[in-house]
Amino acid sequence: MTDASDDTQDSFISHLVELRSRLMKAVLAVLVVAIALFIYPGSDVIYNLLARPMLAALPQGSHMVAIGITTTFIIPLKVTLLVALVISLPFVLYQVWAFVAPGLYRNEQRLALPLIVSSTFLFILGMAFCYFVVFHTVFRFFAHIAPSSIEMMPDIEAYVNFVLTLFLAFGTAFEVPIAVVLLVKTGMVTVKKLREVRGYVIVGCFVIAAVITPPDVLSQIMLAGPLCLLYEIGIIAGATIEKRKKDSDDADTAREVVASDGSGSAPPPPEQ
Repeated sequence: MTDASDDTQDSFISHLVELRSRLMKAVLAVLVVAIALFIYPGSDVIYNLLARPMLAALPQGSHMVAIGITTTFIIPLKVTLLVALVISLPFVLYQVWAFVAPGLYRNEQRLALPLIVSSTFLFILGMAFCYFVVFHTVFRFFAHIAPSSIEMMPDIEAYVNFVLTLFLAFGTAFEVPIAVVLLVKTGMVTVKKLREVRGYVIVGCFVIAAVITPPDVLSQIMLAGPLCLLYEIGIIAGATIEKRKKDSDDADTAREVVASDGSGSAPPPPEQ
């Protein structure tokens, strides 16, 4: 009884040690990339790139302001760390997978590379859609509806918090096909069921968009629309997976039938 308890405790401690090691590697990777970005191209260049959509929407000669004393240092630092995290995302996801992989079956472990690549690609695609499409539309809309008696000079801290929220929302939203495919792949839900609940999912997309985006209708619609589209893409991918699985099961069944009928031998000729 004591030996079993000691083994359980040793296993738990070894898992904690491995978790700490994986976390340290992930954090170290982000810090190394961040230091490289501070050296070149520099935090000011990265921040100016992030601020470009808002500056392009403001009237000629307008600019943003910094209200806090340390804002001019903290905000570029925060933006640079975010970019470092995005660049390091494949390595960070690999560390997460390497920690949970020993507890998975071999066929589940084969999903590691496709999941890491597709998750990273879709997250960055969501951020790119937000930067090039959503920011361009939303900021110009707000700038044009502002009364002529108001000069629009956004605070850089409020601006960065706004864009980081949208980046996270759109990057996470673009992971919907991955979630749908995993649900179908693991057998937790069927494509038929996903199609049946489509109406509820559409309503849920608008509710989620209203909760996680800033309180303006335009950004909510621009998030809910892609969410619905990505859900449909996930259904299409799930249907392909189900079809392949069905074809594989049918082939296995056919081989078992042939083997049970005589180890694959040909049937005897008919009597004359």
